[in-house]
Amino acid sequence: MRYNLIIFLGLIQSLLFSSQALAEPKVVTTIQPLYALVTGVMGEIADPLLLIKSGHSPHNYSLRPSEAKALAEADLIVWVGPELESFLVKPLASLAPETRQLALLQQSELIRLPQRSGGTWSEHDLHLDANDHGDGHSETEAGSYNPHLWLDPQNAIQIVRLLAEALAELDSSNSAIYHHNAIIMQQRLEKLDQELAQSLEAISNLPYLVFHDAYPYFEKRYNLQPIGSIAVSPERQTGAKRIAAVRKEIKVSGASCVFAEPQFKPQLIETLISGTSAKSGILDPLGADL
Repeated sequence: MRYNLIIFLGLIQSLLFSSQALAEPKVVTTIQPLYALVTGVMGEIADPLLLIKSGHSPHNYSLRPSEAKALAEADLIVWVGPELESFLVKPLASLAPETRQLALLQQSELIRLPQRSGGTWSEHDLHLDANDHGDGHSETEAGSYNPHLWLDPQNAIQIVRLLAEALAELDSSNSAIYHHNAIIMQQRLEKLDQELAQSLEAISNLPYLVFHDAYPYFEKRYNLQPIGSIAVSPERQTGAKRIAAVRKEIKVSGASCVFAEPQFKPQLIETLISGTSAKSGILDPLGADL
């Protein structure tokens, strides 16, 4: 009887261990910046799945069958919203109702800036009201938010907090770990915010152009002076008329730099800056090389 009891207790213990292993939350993220934040909060508990690997853009991504299967099996899906990952709209609509989604552009705690339009930005566009959290009252595109909100470290801090809360609800046994990891991440992001503010202050008055309008949160946080973007939309190729307009804008504004992006690899930067004093550089909103 004693040996049977030991065997029984051992079986119960192994079953409990197996159920805990199976209970590890299955989390799917879309882009590398969100993956980094989720990984920081989850720590050693489990590894999230990253959909969009280096070299790919969320603006034109196509979901693979294996990735669709992972979405169907996920406990939590972390994405920005249809403004960025439009390829997810139909797949997510077909998921089971209990599948939890954290769509960041729907979170009122985050700073959400209105989408700018036209490729060349006015003073109103460049210096949005500091109290504007994206309530839709804008002369640009009312009700449409720019999706690149992770590029403000203060938004990233709030995202980490939201992740800790969502994961704690899914996996209450590890709630303390998620919240502890979130505090560490928040401290690192606060330090990064301070370092960026200090290093960017000296160049905050220099005009420049970006490839597409991916940086308003970064620009507003550090009081930078972009004059516009090369591409009016990342989904459309830049035509000859737009190229001519951008070249004129570079000369008139005295832009110090024109930035490309690794995800799009445009070949026209040298054409745009030829005959001007502007230099070329690369800005990467997705951290493709990380």
